[in-house]
Amino acid sequence: MDTIASFFSFITTPVAWVIVQFHKVYGAIFGPDTGWAWGLSIVSLVVLIRICLIPLFVKQIKSTRNMQALQPKMKAIQERYKSDKQRQSEEMMKLYKETGTNPLSSCLPILAQSPFFFALYHVLASIANGDTVGDVIDQPLLESARQAHIFGAPLAATFTDSAADVAALDASLTSVRIVTAIMIIMMSASQFFTQRQLMMKNVDLSVKTPYMQQQKMLMYIFPVIFAVMGINFPVGVLVYWLTTNVWTMGQQMYVINQNPTPGSKAQDAYLQRLLKSVTHHGEVRGRRRKNVVKAIVAKGTDRNENERRFFSGLAKAGFAAQADGTVVKSDTLAVEAESGAAARRQQPKRQTKAKRQAAAGGQPVKGAEETEATTSLEKKPAAPAKGSTAAETQDKAPAQGDKPARPSRANSGGARQAKSGQRKGQQRPKHPSSKK
Repeated sequence: MDTIASFFSFITTPVAWVIVQFHKVYGAIFGPDTGWAWGLSIVSLVVLIRICLIPLFVKQIKSTRNMQALQPKMKAIQERYKSDKQRQSEEMMKLYKETGTNPLSSCLPILAQSPFFFALYHVLASIANGDTVGDVIDQPLLESARQAHIFGAPLAATFTDSAADVAALDASLTSVRIVTAIMIIMMSASQFFTQRQLMMKNVDLSVKTPYMQQQKMLMYIFPVIFAVMGINFPVGVLVYWLTTNVWTMGQQMYVINQNPTPGSKAQDAYLQRLLKSVTHHGEVRGRRRKNVVKAIVAKGTDRNENERRFFSGLAKAGFAAQADGTVVKSDTLAVEAESGAAARRQQPKRQTKAKRQAAAGGQPVKGAEETEATTSLEKKPAAPAKGSTAAETQDKAPAQGDKPARPSRANSGGARQAKSGQRKGQQRPKHPSSKK
């Protein structure tokens, strides 16, 4: 580790100078030899570095999203040229060039911080060894830094230091190990939470790619790496790394809430908040929100499920999104949306054939009791004429033709319908030209 820190010694003097300048400010408030003055100087160094790295962070976000979108195409190239590694690499580079994606952009913030991280480590190691850092940290400042303690732990102490080394810095081994252990746990937990909120909220769950599995593995591997390496870091470096993890977590939380990945849970939550704002104020407030609506309108039929749900909510509220990102009030859209929803919820009840015939002829529809009564009357045989006996009636029936009289079509149909469970009602008579 000392060799790596020495390699970045070219930036040690600028880092030490920045810390000394912040120490002058905080020393005037808390005292020059206090842990608050030196600790807040390190925290301010982190904030200054991360502010300068915001453009790289924006590139990292864009690169990460582009890599997520390109995963299906990359997988197709790998399957197509799996036997030709050279052609596979050429097609990959061509794809990166066409889409403007740089795979290394996702690592830029970490790579850019590395010189400052190792330079700070070199400064704190010099303080622990009692060595001055050029003309910036001279002997008086060196003694002041060695006396500074954060919750009883010196800035230059580590978890693995011996009792003699800790005693030389005027501290106890127990307090050093308790403070460093708590800071290592907080550092690993913040790293895990940062990666977890990225995976759970800001990833398009509709696309299953190997990239998601890699990110899930890193979510568990990174905290373990930080915990193992943390036992060799001085307290000042732990302050630095804990601060940068907290900064990253807050920065990522802001990006997830304000500019989420399309198709993710964060986008759904963002569009629902935007929908509430539009329905409450009657307009899209803010240039950034207008740009979001404008981008969704431009997608057309390529919208994802979250965006379609957002447009459906606008229609129900009586708003129509425009190409410039604004919305206009339209009561017709609200009525159509409500009627369409009602039509989907309620299907019309199917009428019987008798009711449809009665409605077509302009006749009042009979009730169930009246229909059954009519059907039962039609089924009864005709009464014999007055003055004739039952025997005469039976004798006359065969004489009317060779075949016995058929029951009426309505009666036979009613019998069949009663047997098969079909609808009741009067049947249409056959055409005279049809066969009997």
